[in-house]
Amino acid sequence: MTEDLKKALLQRCESMDIPMIGVASVERWNDPPFLPWMPEEFYPQSIYPEAKSVIVIGLPVPLPVLETSPSLYYRELYNTVNTLLDQYTYRLANFLTERGYPSIFVPRDGYGSIQVLLENPIAFFSHRHAALLAGLGTFGVNNTILTPEYGPRVRFGSVLSTAELPPDPMLETELCTRCMRCVKMCPSNALNKENYPSGLTDKKACSSYSAELNKRHISPCGICIKVCPVGNDRVVYN
Repeated sequence: MTEDLKKALLQRCESMDIPMIGVASVERWNDPPFLPWMPEEFYPQSIYPEAKSVIVIGLPVPLPVLETSPSLYYRELYNTVNTLLDQYTYRLANFLTERGYPSIFVPRDGYGSIQVLLENPIAFFSHRHAALLAGLGTFGVNNTILTPEYGPRVRFGSVLSTAELPPDPMLETELCTRCMRCVKMCPSNALNKENYPSGLTDKKACSSYSAELNKRHISPCGICIKVCPVGNDRVVYN
């Protein structure tokens, strides 16, 4: 029954032109692939205790626009992709709920503003870790999820569902080439050369730079995902 539901969900995503979707069981948060891991308060079960599965979708950030970053053009694209993610995950949650499996979407950005990030640089749910556990990619030195299709140039959104959907396998091959372009090009020196999670982004430095860009209406930065060589999208645009 749940296999049929997953098939219907995949067909629904295809009809909505969603290019990436993965499923993780909530148990994967209890058996993390590396340490240190996130506190339990950020687990999907802490947000929605009835959840059995997490559905993650991804939308690409087209390279030609990203190449202009930081810019007003990229800022508008970033906001557009985030809006679509919220709309799509909202619709997918309703799709599952209407079929008897109560589900909720998780808003793309789980924080109030850049000023809030400066005071406490954390969101209430990590779509990056959800994408990792749903088999959509692996972490890079830039602390983002790298995907075979788009490298780090993809934004994720999530749905928490009571449906016990068949989970997708996690990627076994690390995609990061450790070229260090992201580290060298980061204007706020927020990255180091260590692999995630040993090498963590200096969130204060990153947020502070974003705040400066925001004063000029051209945040976020986007440089660390712009310069990454990973992703088949580079073949398309090159």
